[in-house]
Amino acid sequence: MESFENLLEESTKIHGHLCAGQVIGVRMSMIALEMIGISDPRGADRKKLYVLVEIDRCATDAIQSVTGCSLGKRSLRWLDYGVMAATFVNLETGRAVRVTAREESRELSKNYFPTLEGKYERQLEAYRIMPQQELFKIEHVQIDLAPENMPGRPLRRVQCEKCGDWVQDCREVQEEGRILCRSCVHGKYYKVIDCSTYS
Repeated sequence: MESFENLLEESTKIHGHLCAGQVIGVRMSMIALEMIGISDPRGADRKKLYVLVEIDRCATDAIQSVTGCSLGKRSLRWLDYGVMAATFVNLETGRAVRVTAREESRELSKNYFPTLEGKYERQLEAYRIMPQQELFKIEHVQIDLAPENMPGRPLRRVQCEKCGDWVQDCREVQEEGRILCRSCVHGKYYKVIDCSTYS
């Protein structure tokens, strides 16, 4: 695996700026990959790795950069839990670890760079060098991944009987004997408008 500094530089380019979340995501990924036996996540081991992220913040960009996992490849899954945590799974061995950024590390950062007044600058520098046990909680976990969430071709495609949209990967809902998309069952996040009003 590449060095921390190289991975952080790559991640920062992808994310657009250097921040504490980038440091957390890179360190989190490096620790987890070593623990589950993945040494070349973007090369020889790319088909062995699956990552579940629990937040849509800066660290997730860093995790994607380091691991090479992505939503489009279906090797990265986003769970909207709002927790600065990710679970890294070796699909070949089944080994998995969940790594959570400790909230108390924010306060502990003062111990490392007490002369830096800005808390974000202090955290950015401290997170680079803090011992992993101060920065992260690490748990060995078991993950049962459903076949419809795995990388590869869709298991099936069905058409919503109400709106006509095609639904992949077992995301359809059966209601009163009809196959429907989730938007038709639970409500759409969008509203169709007449574009002629923009002319």
